[in-house]
Amino acid sequence: MNNCHTISNPTGSHIEEKPTEKTVVCLPTYNEAENIRQSVSSILRFLPEAAILIIDDHSPDGTGHIADDLARREHRISVLHRPQKQGLGKAYLEGFEFALHQMNATYIVQMDADLSHPTDVLPRMIEEMNCADLVIGSRYISGGGTKNWNAPRRMISRFGAGYARAWLGMPVHDPTGGYKVWDRNLLKNVLDYPIDSDGYVFQVEATYIAFWLGARIVEIPIWFTDRNVGQSKMSTNIAFEAFWRIPAIRLFGQRPNAAERALP
Repeated sequence: MNNCHTISNPTGSHIEEKPTEKTVVCLPTYNEAENIRQSVSSILRFLPEAAILIIDDHSPDGTGHIADDLARREHRISVLHRPQKQGLGKAYLEGFEFALHQMNATYIVQMDADLSHPTDVLPRMIEEMNCADLVIGSRYISGGGTKNWNAPRRMISRFGAGYARAWLGMPVHDPTGGYKVWDRNLLKNVLDYPIDSDGYVFQVEATYIAFWLGARIVEIPIWFTDRNVGQSKMSTNIAFEAFWRIPAIRLFGQRPNAAERALP
């Protein structure tokens, strides 16, 4: 029996009983030609029964062509091509809808395609779904951390996590983290609300809605490793969006009311 440590939620409600399990890993890509093969191979090593959905934003480095080749060779891989780079949040939203409605996923994993998220913890994250609706791979709980980051980036990341926690009042230690497993029923409920944020704020806003819906949230420690090849997607625009968007989520964003928070 799992020793689950769920984060308290406002309602104590829960998600309906899960159907036969099917896990779909959503991998948004933009210029990940140097990483995508190894990333896919590592995921399938630890989750051999899972399906992978690569969501490519018309990468000029040919990532989409590599993804198509992987899909031709491996039936567990599907590719969703988008016409242009439109942001991480929009890529995930489209991928989530596809995984839910076209692939009939029970659990939806979201993670980076650049080998930053440790694939060896995937089995534990899926196992934790026995008593959770959302599992977050957390850098900022005991046993977690970051590798190969310089001091300024580490400081900015920790400040961002604390800034989001302070404004939004949810007890998630790593609200800006992008390594998660969603239960399909929770994710369908979350997607009923407009999510306009992009970049790292998308991660915060989606988790915030889940929290207010009464989701059972579990955090497990991970070590986040900075990419070895390719360029980071972090930008000044993303950081600026986080600065103003997080207070806006609290002050002006849609939140489930008391009736809506009674999940089925």
